[in-house]
Amino acid sequence: MTTIDPNAKASKDSGIFGLESDFENSRLVLLPVPFEATTSYGVGTVDGPQNILEASMQVDLYHDVFPNAWEQGIFMPRESVEVREWNNQARVWVDKDRDAETKTHLAAVNEITEKLNQWVYQETKKNLAAGKIAGLVGGDHATPFGAIRAHLEKYPAMSVLHFDAHFDLRNAYEGFTDSHASIMFNVATKLPLKKLVQIGLRDFCKEEIEFSKSNPRLVAFTDREIFSRKAKGHTWHAITQDVLKTLSDEVYVSFDIDGLDPAYCPHTGTPVPGGLSFQESIYILRSLVESGKKIVGFDLVEVGNQEYDGVVGARLLYELACLSLR
Repeated sequence: MTTIDPNAKASKDSGIFGLESDFENSRLVLLPVPFEATTSYGVGTVDGPQNILEASMQVDLYHDVFPNAWEQGIFMPRESVEVREWNNQARVWVDKDRDAETKTHLAAVNEITEKLNQWVYQETKKNLAAGKIAGLVGGDHATPFGAIRAHLEKYPAMSVLHFDAHFDLRNAYEGFTDSHASIMFNVATKLPLKKLVQIGLRDFCKEEIEFSKSNPRLVAFTDREIFSRKAKGHTWHAITQDVLKTLSDEVYVSFDIDGLDPAYCPHTGTPVPGGLSFQESIYILRSLVESGKKIVGFDLVEVGNQEYDGVVGARLLYELACLSLR
């Protein structure tokens, strides 16, 4: 890796971030998951991994906290043709059922999403067994369930820090057991997770807020609460410290990009006004690492398929990569 000129322009045939990495010489392996079958509003996040890959060629490798993190190697293999085909088939059935207001293909779609969960779990488990740091690039937010499961097996004391505009605590939203709106409900009810900390939340239903408040393993920092504190003079540093206090020493970061202000992610699947700024999010992530806690894995999901969405997504992904490689 040290033979690469970090100041030069990336070549068109290079890998993620312009690096000439492969699986063997990379400490961090990113799993692209082109899947958005249960998306309930905007579409296009299926192309998020490819959009981020293309935009990543413009990301400078210098990181002002960990300047040489890239030298440890970052690798993202080609996306799975099979996963793309699963998405296309499930998406056809989902759209037909919505048009007809029926659930004819519900069981078939749930079967495909369960198959995806198993594939992501096995791929992530393989990467972790090889001693890699494992990241995932979606796709919609349903995609990382298997990754979180695999990480919990290796890091049973880990907590999850979840950036999102939504709680994602709906039980089988629209009948889809693995809906993008159900990911954290599934994590909280099907996996032995000790702590789920959610931030940026601003669009949710009564069922979700009641589930959150009734479950002591869940901690929520809503957008309204955050804005109210800032309006009363609380610093972002103080709010960040309150977030960090709720986390264990090992942390998995699940970052739905719609947790950001939609000015940064205009073509995400379900944009919501409000949200965190890019720098506020980065400050939380850097403060987490600087506090001595460790990012053991992460996912970045719901990045849209337009140019600016890729630009923001690629830079957020690089930040997550460098902080996990510190």
